[in-house]
Amino acid sequence: MKMIRMFCIALLCCLAVPATFTFAQATQAVPGDTYNHLMTMLEKEVVGAADAMPADKYNFAPTQGEFKGVRTFGGQVKHLAESNYEFFEGWNIPGAVKEADIEKLTSKDDIMKALKDSYTFAHSALSTITAANAFTIEGSGERKWTRGGLAAFCIAHSMDHYGQMVVYLRMNGIVPPASRQGGM
Repeated sequence: MKMIRMFCIALLCCLAVPATFTFAQATQAVPGDTYNHLMTMLEKEVVGAADAMPADKYNFAPTQGEFKGVRTFGGQVKHLAESNYEFFEGWNIPGAVKEADIEKLTSKDDIMKALKDSYTFAHSALSTITAANAFTIEGSGERKWTRGGLAAFCIAHSMDHYGQMVVYLRMNGIVPPASRQGGM
């Protein structure tokens, strides 16, 4: 009897392993989903900060302290929009916009639209990252990265400029939306 019970348990384990393995494969996250989730969280903070700055302050750049030659607030936002396209250059993602076209923008509404559109473009690029191509090399020379590495750097780049935008907002007496009671 004990032998039959052990045989049944062993048989059930043998049958469960392939089913568990198949289920794990079917539910495994796609790398692009992970990058998109992270980008979405950061995008909300960046777009919220960009929207929080009044239009008449988009030309603000700090002058007190070590801020000589820094970008204006609007310049920070345009730089992020330009970079979101540039990071994924060569990935054959439709809808790319040239840096020169963004650089010409002057109104807050146009800059905000460019920022939002650039995140839509970046999300399209991130969605193409799979387990099979996440470590595929893209670019050449100093810009030679894996797809996953480039995606991570794009997200980190947004974080860096978000931090600068927060400083500019606070210098103008504005609490960033993500830092307000209830936050984002």
